[in-house]
Amino acid sequence: MNAVTRSALPVVALLVFTAAGEPPTPPPWGEAGHVMAARAAAEALPAEMPAFFRDAADQLAWLDPEPDRWRSRELQAMDQAFAYDHYIDLENVPEGALDAPDRWRFVEALYDAGLDRPERDVGFLPYRIEEVYQRLLTGFRMWRAASGPEREWIEERIVNDAGVLGHYVTDGSQPHHTTIHFNGWNAGSTQAPNPESFTTERDFHGRFESGFVSAHVRYGDVRSRVADEVGTLGTPDAVRRAVRAYLVESHAQVVPLYRLEQQQRFDPDGAAPRSHRDFAADRLAAGALMLRDLWWSAWVDSARPVPEDGR
Repeated sequence: MNAVTRSALPVVALLVFTAAGEPPTPPPWGEAGHVMAARAAAEALPAEMPAFFRDAADQLAWLDPEPDRWRSRELQAMDQAFAYDHYIDLENVPEGALDAPDRWRFVEALYDAGLDRPERDVGFLPYRIEEVYQRLLTGFRMWRAASGPEREWIEERIVNDAGVLGHYVTDGSQPHHTTIHFNGWNAGSTQAPNPESFTTERDFHGRFESGFVSAHVRYGDVRSRVADEVGTLGTPDAVRRAVRAYLVESHAQVVPLYRLEQQQRFDPDGAAPRSHRDFAADRLAAGALMLRDLWWSAWVDSARPVPEDGR
C-alpha cells in the first residue's frame, strides 16, 4: 500500500480494494479514541480558562473526529484538501526540512530533496497542527479585545477551531501516523528492513486504533493518566518546537507497538492483555495532554502584546 490511499474510509470498507488494487486505511483513532482524548483534555483544563471554553467540553469532544467527517470520495476537492494533513512519515523527511516556517516552504524543501509526491510520501501533520493552533490563538486575541454580541460569535469560532485542532493533535499520538509503517510494516512505498519480522497485515492500523480501542479502552483509563498540572508552551516558535518533539516521541513508540502486536494481536474480539490496553490508553493520554496544553497555551499567549512584525 502506498500513502496515496491513506485518506480514511469507513471501517466496513477495510476489505474493499481500490481501483488500483490497494486496501484503504480506516479512520484515525476511530471516533471513540478521539472523543475520549478530547474529553480528558477538556476536563483537565485549569479553572482560569474562560468559562465558555470549559463549559464546551461536550462540543469539543464531539468536534474532535470532525476532519474525518470531511472525507468523501464524491467531494474530491474537499477530500484532497485535507487528506495528507493526518500524518507525517518521519522516515521520509529530509534533514532540516521541518525547520521550514510554513507548509509551502516545507513542500519546497521536499521537492528540493527529490521527492516526487511529497504530500503523499511525507504528509503535513505538524503544519496542520500549527496552522489551526495559530487560528485558535488569533481567536482568543480577538475575544479579549471584543465587546458586545460579537464576543459570542468569536466564542463559537474559538470552540470550533479548538475542536478541529484536537483531531490533528490526537492523530499525532497514534504511532502509525508518524511512520511509513502505518498499516503493517512497510505499508508505504519505501521498503525498509524488517529484521524482527513484524506483521505486514494491512488491517493492523484499524484493528488497533478503532476495533481494539472501542472494545477494550474506557474513558477512565485515559482520564486517569492526564495530570491536572498544566504546561504553558509559550510563543508560536516554542509551540512549533513542542509539536515536533511530541511527534518524534510518538514515532519512538512505533517499534514498541509492533512488538506488542508480535507478542499477541490487538484483537477487538479476543482477550486484551494489560500491556496492550495500557499502551493504547497511554497514547490517547499523551494526545489529551498535548491538546490540553495547546488549548491552555493559546489562551495564555493571547494576552501577550503582538510584536510589530506580527508574530
